[in-house]
Amino acid sequence: MNPSSPLDKLVYLNLPEDMDLSAYKIQIEPNIPLPVQKPDDGDFDVSQLTPEMFFAGILVVLAYDSKNQHIDYYRSLLVKAKPNIKQELTEAAILKSRNEDFDIAEEIFRALHGLDPEDMLVTLNTAIFFDQRADSYRKSGLIDDADTYDNYADKLYTQIMDSDNAPADVYFNAGFFFLKQKNFPKGKEYFETYLALTCDISDKDLGENGQYKRQRAQEIVQDINNRNLEDEQFKAAYDYINSGQEEKGLEEIRKFLEKNPKVWNAWFMLGWGLRRIQRWKEARDAFLQSIECGSTEPDTLNELAICYMELGEFDESRRCLVEALSLEPENTKYISNLGYLSLKQGNPQEARRYFLTVLEFDPQDKIAAKILEELE
Repeated sequence: MNPSSPLDKLVYLNLPEDMDLSAYKIQIEPNIPLPVQKPDDGDFDVSQLTPEMFFAGILVVLAYDSKNQHIDYYRSLLVKAKPNIKQELTEAAILKSRNEDFDIAEEIFRALHGLDPEDMLVTLNTAIFFDQRADSYRKSGLIDDADTYDNYADKLYTQIMDSDNAPADVYFNAGFFFLKQKNFPKGKEYFETYLALTCDISDKDLGENGQYKRQRAQEIVQDINNRNLEDEQFKAAYDYINSGQEEKGLEEIRKFLEKNPKVWNAWFMLGWGLRRIQRWKEARDAFLQSIECGSTEPDTLNELAICYMELGEFDESRRCLVEALSLEPENTKYISNLGYLSLKQGNPQEARRYFLTVLEFDPQDKIAAKILEELE
């Protein structure tokens, strides 16, 4: 067990004989102790125990101890005592996620999954949350953490689609997830599956949101076809560059560009690979070509800004970052880069303001906190 695991804060106790359980329709097994969380201060007064403290302990077990020998009993006890617990937890998890209170949201999602491992909607919501958390880490420049949560999401999407009752929406969400991974063949496959599963449903029955999803899926499949993004060289280039084999990746993406010279995604990938090995001028030119071929992505502007910054073209760098930020005003990666630009221009006070802004949006940003500490 990890020393910092929430399970370390649990103790297992028998219910006091005088505890009033009249409000709950539950049958207690006297020989099975129940989990309860120890207070943060370590002081533990058995006389102050309440049923809610045991229920909170059960949620911790569901979230972090799926192999617990009594988990089925704990699960049934909680459901009988609180019949609406799944809905309440789902609403709380989604609210915490929207507010980017990620640690609490993750604990609730894990408890939900432990409460009903077979509920594919719970698993889908958890996969979407992991995907969103990965995006948040990536925006903050925490690439390793982002990759970790991408892997969590990947496993859950795969688990759902391997089941016999995967809902259509999971394929729609998974399609976007794999597009983000630059896995266009798999992304296209899942969008096509979504379209196949909904093709016999009328617009009326789909509703406004369903109609939007169907139209969006059709547009994405057509775009992938038109840009030839299923090409194996494109996927190979991404895999090579992402794994640190930039030269091999650059070789593959150049072969792709020989056949598809107008695909902005390919020019972006070329620039990305070149930027990673600090070939700033070539990377700059590739990102400019990506924009020329139609890229309107703020990430393209951000990457271009990094190249301009390293080449000493500070005005152009700032222009790109300001434009990127106008498209995504809360993206801490762009705000951080404005801070780095200010440092390069010899303006530490301005840089400090940018990094303080980063912490306002994301108090957990360790890089911004470290730089602010160095600026003191």
